[in-house]
Amino acid sequence: MYPDVQLYIDGQWRAAREGRTQPVVNPATGKVIGQVAHADIADLDDALAAAERGFATWRATPAFERYKIMRQAAVLMRERADAIARIMTQEQGKPLAEARAETLSAADIIDWLAEEGRRSYGRLVPSRNASVEQKVIKEPVGPVAAFTPWNFPINQVVRKLSSALAAGCSIIVKAPEETPASPAELIRAFHDAGVPAGVIGLVYGDPAQISGYLIPHPVIRKVTFTGSTPVGKQLAALAGQHMKRATMELGGHAPALVFADADLDLAARTLATAKFRNAGQVCVSPTRILVQRPVFEQFVEKFVGLTREVQVGDGLDSTTTMGPLANERRAPALRELVEDAVRQGAKLETGGKAIEGDGWFFEPTVLSGLTPAMRIMNDEPFGPVALLVPFDSVEEAIAESNRVPYGLASYAFTTSIKTAQALSYGIEAGMLSINHQGIGLPEVPFGGIKDSGYGSEGGTEAIEAYLNTKLVTQSG
Repeated sequence: MYPDVQLYIDGQWRAAREGRTQPVVNPATGKVIGQVAHADIADLDDALAAAERGFATWRATPAFERYKIMRQAAVLMRERADAIARIMTQEQGKPLAEARAETLSAADIIDWLAEEGRRSYGRLVPSRNASVEQKVIKEPVGPVAAFTPWNFPINQVVRKLSSALAAGCSIIVKAPEETPASPAELIRAFHDAGVPAGVIGLVYGDPAQISGYLIPHPVIRKVTFTGSTPVGKQLAALAGQHMKRATMELGGHAPALVFADADLDLAARTLATAKFRNAGQVCVSPTRILVQRPVFEQFVEKFVGLTREVQVGDGLDSTTTMGPLANERRAPALRELVEDAVRQGAKLETGGKAIEGDGWFFEPTVLSGLTPAMRIMNDEPFGPVALLVPFDSVEEAIAESNRVPYGLASYAFTTSIKTAQALSYGIEAGMLSINHQGIGLPEVPFGGIKDSGYGSEGGTEAIEAYLNTKLVTQSG
């Protein structure tokens, strides 16, 4: 059963003050499966007042007590993983195995950041005067406004939520209306674990209204957003007008470089799995797959073969390996990009069109014969479309990788230490994974550069974005 979803404000699950709701649709069927409460300004004022009170309570809670509550939330997420996964698959579409993996990964992220909260060390700075003590203190920045997308409805919330709580901040989460129930279950785990009232708020509604109200509000001291680059730029500008700290995790157009000396079977299998995970609706999905010319045709054959093995269907079906697109707008947008490329001379190796019937499905697609002038080589498709492009030299591959304004994730496959070293320093991206898919673990940084944003949502760096640094110098 799919639950109707309420707001979570001041420790209570409740309807919106005006009683407004909006429908939730299963993308595998196109049918309404539930309702989500729609917050208005009065609800946001309630959430802000609660967050202010919650911050006063939570920042005064010892780090060890915060750690214990967070660890209990992780325990509950693991215990409830199967039930939460079914909810996520119904509202988002991804296969059950992927939904369950996302839920369990959330528990690992909570654990990691709970531990980091116990290690937000200050330091003593040696003084020039024996009668002076100089110390540096780390303090929580204050109430946080977090805005998260539909493609990973738990993963994108839990990184922000856990970082804020570990640092001692309160937080208001504006979660996605398309996929509201699974982030609500994440927050339910924190509620049941004993997080005090007001520390966490959860709202849904009109994204522009909510961001336009929360970000300038004097209660909010930190903004964190995951989503598209155009929207991220608008929110970052709004945060900047009010001198609010901000973390922006935005779009990408990830290159994957396959060199002639690479293990081609490993490269093809790893990249195909990563490309069609979540129907390609992943900000770090490998999209521009650049293959050294001597092995290009061989790689194309392997990759296309793996693509044709992808089983598209309802995520609740155990045989499904790729679910639907998120909404009815996505298939026409993908089709337009593919047709534009084909008109300009690209070769459609497989796929290329929407799948008829209920729901919003699109064929796993591979294009070759591409040029940099084609829209799809510049605009992130954000769907199950892979672009295969030959290259000759390391320098050429690096130049193409860096050509677009994005710099989130990148991948490479090579057995050459020299090549790997050149890529490590030459690729303009926040993350580079060589010979495997190693991005997104709790203990490593996660974030981009250039138009892909700034700040990190993983590793030690994640919690730093929620802490202020204060110098206290005292003469005794």
